[in-house]
Parts: sequence; structure tokens; C-alpha cells
Amino acid sequence: MTKRSHEDDVEFIKALAEVLSENDLSELQVKRDYADEGSLNVRVSRMAPAATPTVAIAAPPAAVAPAASPAPTAAAPAPAQAVETDDPAALPGAVTSPMVGTAYLSPEPGAAAFVKVGDTVDEGQTLLIVEAMKTMNQIPSPTSGTVKRILVEDGAPVEFGAPLMVIE
Repeated sequence: MTKRSHEDDVEFIKALAEVLSENDLSELQVKRDYADEGSLNVRVSRMAPAATPTVAIAAPPAAVAPAASPAPTAAAPAPAQAVETDDPAALPGAVTSPMVGTAYLSPEPGAAAFVKVGDTVDEGQTLLIVEAMKTMNQIPSPTSGTVKRILVEDGAPVEFGAPLMVIE
């Protein structure tokens, strides 16, 4: 029975952190089994992305205050548009991803997309597919309306809660 060092576990965790960073993931969980010595359960996550939008949203009001004195009418609309584009999930009608996976805009490679910008959709109509763990999950439209924006590219990775489309 060999005694393994905790340094090996630390190196393993550091390697997982690098994988997390290099692949722009928010969380990674791994279970490593050792022969007769039990197992190591590791969950690595980063919270920095959650703090970044707060800073970005807080920054425009600071810029508005000095600009408001010379031209209050002209300065007010610009920050509102900047905040809108910074966080599409906050837009009314935003459709968010219910899971982590890969977004596909068409039912199969080479086929026409389920929807495109300007299309009118009905509630329950399939907008796109999110593949998670080799399972294709159809994402239905939560409401009827018109597709205003498509925020993901075909084959792009998506995270839970990430905005996919805007329907108004």
C-alpha cells in the first residue's frame, strides 16, 4: 500500500483550475478514485464573472454624473443603451438557457435554422437545441412574438442562465 502525497492532489487541482480557465468554464467537478485509499472529490468554480457585470453596470452611472452637467438630455440615453447591450439577459423577452451545453440553431448540420431574426414564433415553438451530455434538448419559445436578436452562434457553448435570444 503506497502512501500518496497531498502534493499530487494539489497539482491535480491546479491542473483542473487551468482547464476551467482555458475553456472559459464556470464550474468543473471531478471524482478521482484511488485503489485502496479512497477517493478525492473536487469541485472547482469561479465567481469572478458574477462580479464583473455588477462592476460594468455600476460604471455607467459614474460616467453619467459628470456628463450630465453640460448636456443632461444627450447623456442620459447613451448609458441606457450601453447597459442594454452589456446584459441582454436583462432585456424583456430574453430567452435564457435552462442548462449548460452546446447551442445548435438547426436540427442537424446543413439544415435551415429553426428561427432567424424577424421570424414570428408561437409559444412552445422550438427556437434551438441545447446539447447536454449527448442529449438534444429542444428549447421552446416561452411566449409568442417576433425574434429580435439571436445572441448565440451555432455550435457555441452556453451556460445555465445565459441569454440565447430576445423575443418581443
